[in-house]
Amino acid sequence: MVGKESIRSKIIFVVLLITVLAFVLIPFITMISSSLKPDVEQTQLPPKIIPNNPTIEHYQGVLNPEIFPFLIYFKNSLIVAFLSAGIGIVIAIFGSYSFARLEYTGRGVIQRGVLMVYMFGGVLLVIPLFQMISKLGLFDTRTSLIITYIVQTLPVSLYMLGNYFRTIPESIEEAAIIDGCSRFEVIYRIVLPLSAPAIVSVFIYAFMIAWNEYLFASVFINSSSLRTLPLGLNQLFYTQHYVWGRMMAASVLTAVPVIILFLSVERFITGGLTFGGVKE
Repeated sequence: MVGKESIRSKIIFVVLLITVLAFVLIPFITMISSSLKPDVEQTQLPPKIIPNNPTIEHYQGVLNPEIFPFLIYFKNSLIVAFLSAGIGIVIAIFGSYSFARLEYTGRGVIQRGVLMVYMFGGVLLVIPLFQMISKLGLFDTRTSLIITYIVQTLPVSLYMLGNYFRTIPESIEEAAIIDGCSRFEVIYRIVLPLSAPAIVSVFIYAFMIAWNEYLFASVFINSSSLRTLPLGLNQLFYTQHYVWGRMMAASVLTAVPVIILFLSVERFITGGLTFGGVKE
């Protein structure tokens, strides 16, 4: 009886796993397939996943500055995403460490108040943020987006890192302080190595939010030379160069940096749990 229930549970698990993978992978596979299809095959019925005559003309069109300034938009997105994620992670490390380890008046109120930001949707914050950005003279600058994305991702970053820091035994930090380490040395030499998986995960989260964000970028950015990729992709819809395959090619190229980033730091996520915990 137990064996039958175990087999049934495994079957249900496999079916659910396949269903989830289908929902995740089919749109991505379709996007890649459409980016390689010539125009005559885009509306072909029944649709085919593998093109009859694969072509890279859509990618050539996307990378042609006269048709679509992809590299300019790519550079803007990369600068904004990396700076906002990098600055945000530094602030989150010190802020979450103070929540997890330090005792001071109002710590609990501040910690809970940070999460209250998520009670308000992005649409509600656009107007007050726009007024603040305009009064500071930061309208139509990358700085406005960097500040906005840091504020947008910081609450979750503080929450995630704070919970992770609490799992690190305090005895390790106390021993380091007894040996003469300052708080900053404890954070640098002990907390950061042991928290590598969490830090990398939070960085990827903040990077993806900044990389894909459209609402604030569409309000704060006016110059075409400062547009990010989401703005550029939207703008491509309204030009004479709009082609379905070209749109899919641009979407594929937009997704590549996030995939590369994840693959490059995967070893930290999988192996970082023991990093720094062994004395050499």
